[in-house]
Amino acid sequence: MKEDIIALETGVTNDPNSLLDDDGRPKRTGTVWTASAHIINAVIGTGVLSLPWAMSQMGWTLGISCILVFAAITLYTSNLLADCYRSPHSVTGKRNTTYIEAVKVHLGGKQHVFCGLIQYINLAGFTIGFIITTSTSIVTILKNNCYRKNGFEASCRFSNNSYMITIGVIEMILSQIPNFHKLSILSVLAATMAFGYASIGVGLSLSTVIQGNGNVTSTTVFAGIDKNRSTSDIAWSMLVAIGDIALAGGYAQIAVDIQDTLKSSPPENKTMKRANALAIFTMTIFFILNACAGYAAFGSNTPGNILMSSGFRKPFWLLQLANAFIVVHLVGAFQVIVQPVFRIVEMMAAEKWPNSSFVTREIPMNFGKTKFTINYFRLLWRTIFITVVTVLAMAMPFFNAMIALLGAVGFWPSVVYFPVEMYIVKRNIKKGTIRWIGLQTLSFFCLIVSLAAAIGAIHGLGEAVGKYKPFMYKA
Repeated sequence: MKEDIIALETGVTNDPNSLLDDDGRPKRTGTVWTASAHIINAVIGTGVLSLPWAMSQMGWTLGISCILVFAAITLYTSNLLADCYRSPHSVTGKRNTTYIEAVKVHLGGKQHVFCGLIQYINLAGFTIGFIITTSTSIVTILKNNCYRKNGFEASCRFSNNSYMITIGVIEMILSQIPNFHKLSILSVLAATMAFGYASIGVGLSLSTVIQGNGNVTSTTVFAGIDKNRSTSDIAWSMLVAIGDIALAGGYAQIAVDIQDTLKSSPPENKTMKRANALAIFTMTIFFILNACAGYAAFGSNTPGNILMSSGFRKPFWLLQLANAFIVVHLVGAFQVIVQPVFRIVEMMAAEKWPNSSFVTREIPMNFGKTKFTINYFRLLWRTIFITVVTVLAMAMPFFNAMIALLGAVGFWPSVVYFPVEMYIVKRNIKKGTIRWIGLQTLSFFCLIVSLAAAIGAIHGLGEAVGKYKPFMYKA
């Protein structure tokens, strides 16, 4: 009886046989391992393969320092955000099931509107970039086959459009997986693929160095300056490189949605902090391995992606395998990244039309021994969304440069500002205290980084726009 009263007061039930969780929603089953897989899937993407280039723009000292500093910042602010999942108490308070809801509850006013715009525009933009990058990996496989048959001097170029359409169709099918709870197997598979191609990149780089074919590197950027490059070009490249490292490990925009998959016992904030630590430690090891090994192999000539056709050329079979891993990973990561977008629209529709069977009814279906449900609204809206982003990917092949700008603009508010401000309110930290000054200093530092990355991204976007024609891109 006493446990029932506590459950009613706190919203937390310990009944192992209950099919419902807090607030009458379906019971959550997530663990530290599934949460870590979701984070790794979102973070260790193809961006890890561009880190050797970022390292080459800064040299060993600044490059490694940046990776470690931004990993520490991401871990710290992610843990602040984990404590804001429930309010007012971090363990027994009411659940805030979306990032917007957490911001609204803690900060009030209209800040949650700004948070929502940053979060969902970024996530939608990332999905376009994923389709472009996935199709580019497929084309890279074709180009490698072409080079193998005709030599590296051959003109091997292929249109990405048909592959973007194929990827869009696959994502439409996978998008009918209802939510994060049902994505665990796909997420683990995709994370495994990420480890696979990242490991291949490290292995090929180390092999090049061990064989004595590595290029000249430098401790600092100044020692490794190419005499043929202008000072302004070097400055732009450094801004972009710092932005690449800062943005590579951020996942705040999906963190609350991941935490909302965790069991209520042990407390979600404790489990999420363990998942944060495990995922970021793993991420940092891979980031440093890839950045250092790739830079040691290519030196100042490091390409933007060491596994694409501008990077390694042999062995063919291993490069083909790596790019196949990239394709599988990005197909799965797309679903992880897009879930918050799907979820917020479907929650708003259910609140707007709670009695509509088109919006709320789940129709049971069978495919052999596999049982699943179909929801008409989910089927229609998710299909329309993926159709739109696929068409945009074909129309704007330079969109990856746009993503760099979106990511830079979103880094400070989503990764640092909102977690810090919510934590200050939650813990009632007084203005002017040492802790308040420390948190605000961290926020200001990251604001400067975000602005610098945005300036570099705008420069890169200006150069990219003139290179491509809509629906005519060939890699």
